[in-house]
Amino acid sequence: MNKVANALYASRKILLILWIILIVGFGFYAAKLPSVLGGNGFEMKGMYKDTEQLLVDKFDVSEAQVIVLFLKKDGVSDSKFQQTIAQYMQKAKDKSDASKVDIPTASNKMIKGSTAYGIIHFNHDDGTMDKRVEKIRTLSAEEKEVSVKLTGGPIIEKDMNTASQADLAKAEAIGIPVALVVLLLAFGGVVAAAIPLMIGIVTVVTTMGVVYFFHPYTELSIFILNVIPMIGLALSIDFALLFINRFKEEIQTKSVEQAIKITIQTAGRSVIFSGLCVFIGLAGMLFIQVDIFQNVALGGMAVVFIAVFSALTLLPSILAILGTCINRLRILKVSEQGGQSRWRSFATFVMKKPVTMTIVSLIILLVALIPVRDMHLEIPSSEALPTKYESRQAFDTYNDTFINKNTADVYFVLEAKQDMLNEKPLTNAFTFIKQLKEDSLVKQVDSISTALNVKSSDQLQAMLENPQISAQTKPAVDSFINGHYMLIKATLDTDQNSDQAKDFVRKWKDKRSPFTFHIGGYPKFEQEIFDEIYEKAPYGLALVLFSTYVILMIAFRSVLIPLKAIIMNILSLTATFGLLVWLFQNGHLGLTESNIALVLPVFVFGLVFGLSMDYEVFLISRIHEVYHQTRDNNVATVEGLASTSKIITSAALIMIVITGAFAFTDVTPVKQMGVGIALAIFIDATIVRMLLVPSLMKLLGDANWWFFTKKRDKSSSNEQLKS
Repeated sequence: MNKVANALYASRKILLILWIILIVGFGFYAAKLPSVLGGNGFEMKGMYKDTEQLLVDKFDVSEAQVIVLFLKKDGVSDSKFQQTIAQYMQKAKDKSDASKVDIPTASNKMIKGSTAYGIIHFNHDDGTMDKRVEKIRTLSAEEKEVSVKLTGGPIIEKDMNTASQADLAKAEAIGIPVALVVLLLAFGGVVAAAIPLMIGIVTVVTTMGVVYFFHPYTELSIFILNVIPMIGLALSIDFALLFINRFKEEIQTKSVEQAIKITIQTAGRSVIFSGLCVFIGLAGMLFIQVDIFQNVALGGMAVVFIAVFSALTLLPSILAILGTCINRLRILKVSEQGGQSRWRSFATFVMKKPVTMTIVSLIILLVALIPVRDMHLEIPSSEALPTKYESRQAFDTYNDTFINKNTADVYFVLEAKQDMLNEKPLTNAFTFIKQLKEDSLVKQVDSISTALNVKSSDQLQAMLENPQISAQTKPAVDSFINGHYMLIKATLDTDQNSDQAKDFVRKWKDKRSPFTFHIGGYPKFEQEIFDEIYEKAPYGLALVLFSTYVILMIAFRSVLIPLKAIIMNILSLTATFGLLVWLFQNGHLGLTESNIALVLPVFVFGLVFGLSMDYEVFLISRIHEVYHQTRDNNVATVEGLASTSKIITSAALIMIVITGAFAFTDVTPVKQMGVGIALAIFIDATIVRMLLVPSLMKLLGDANWWFFTKKRDKSSSNEQLKS
């Protein structure tokens, strides 16, 4: 690190100029990032996606639909209601260049009482969907006879993007001012407090500009708009806090050049190791081939890299130019010695009763994790959108009025080696339909058999051989058969989110058949997402645990300290998940009851595992420094805690404030993530850092440093420290 420190100090002016260029350049593209974000990120390559494309290509299923909800106004007759709806739908089709519309009538069960819905179908989403929707909205505003509300995938997606941007603004409005107050309490001066915030903003803006260039190569989820600022601000401010604190210590007795170089060699080394831990924690998500995990991993890794890079290049350049001016504009008197004395007393107290403190800490964590056993995970849907949005209100009304929530639709597309109307494939298809009907979970099967009311393939072929009947049945045949493909819809007697529905599609996917199976429908979508996460997450977990252990072992020359850190981290994270279940799933502390977002455990683990190691690296690095001088484990632990606890507590508080501010947002998964990260950091900074670390360091003694270096005489080392 000595050569690196010399090079960075020598290049400080050039680095500052380069950063100004980077900020201006990437800042321009950062402003454009929201325009290329879309969808909830739950997309992956697999049978579901292939089947959906087959339905579009072979069976005229539209790629996107807008649902139009109609509410009859007082005094309007039923006939006038239906007439107005039909006229509206035709105008909407013409004005939005839609491929077709489904017009509600009493016969097709799209009208119930004073409520009806129609569907506008679009075959190609060429990037003009927003403009098309706006044209439909102008029609809605003109209606006098009915109340019209729009919903459906494209509209909910756009509203989710809008809500995410509003959430980000709200979280920043809460988090940044409170973080500034914490920084003022930590440093006492406006200059020192403002720099970490500036570094955080620079990191976030630069990263968002970099991520903008990812969009031609991968679909970017709207949630990335919350993840980058959440990680970037918290991590950059933490790094800057550690760096500035060390610089302020060194500048008291050394020149600016010496202070910068020592800070880079000590705090800079900690930043590199802690950043590497966070980077690997996020990299573990890359194993899961679902867009949202890929997005968060890539965006998160980018912001971590830039946070480390800015902490090692931009921050030293600014501090080198400021020098002793870092202490200017002091508005609070901060006593370093008084704070260290209190933390030293607290650490000594804990280490006098290590067994008791360890038991108490473990009991608290174990009690907190009990609710984990009742955790119910679900893929975020329209319910993640705040109820104040019209699209959410309309979708809820549509679901409650027209959708049977106790059934689920599964689509089978059978692919034969020859034309499906040939004798052999048609016979096999009817055999398959019969088997499907015999399944205990299947409530109803819609197929060519039910459409034409035929019982066998022979009966169908005889019908098709009759020219008069064949002409009449052609529309029905075309709806279910296209060349080598046949469409069959099975309605299951269970909720589309149920485990039974997912088990059903797993079973039929693996069933032996003369056909190539293509299965679609929401149960298949959920089954693929759940299976991908459950199958691939362990690989990511193994990578994170192994890599983190090796990194910390190299950093601290210890076998036990990395192992202990990993175990404590897993325990505290599990306790966090238990608290999240208690808060959200059980609806405590005024929160609306909601299941835990499927992505949350992976996200929180990937983010917090690395962030928690951030503090572990800061703390153990200082303990390691003192132990290297004294060879006294107890002295090193007490002194390490005393000298770092204030800054680690401040860093943790800032992390809690920045991420916890998202608890006041409206998009449910974002709210859960903010609360989850804030809770995990709080547990780590209190129970783990204040109680478990000193207790276990005391209990393990010099064994903590096994695989470190040869022991030296403690007394001579103590004398060296005193001198």
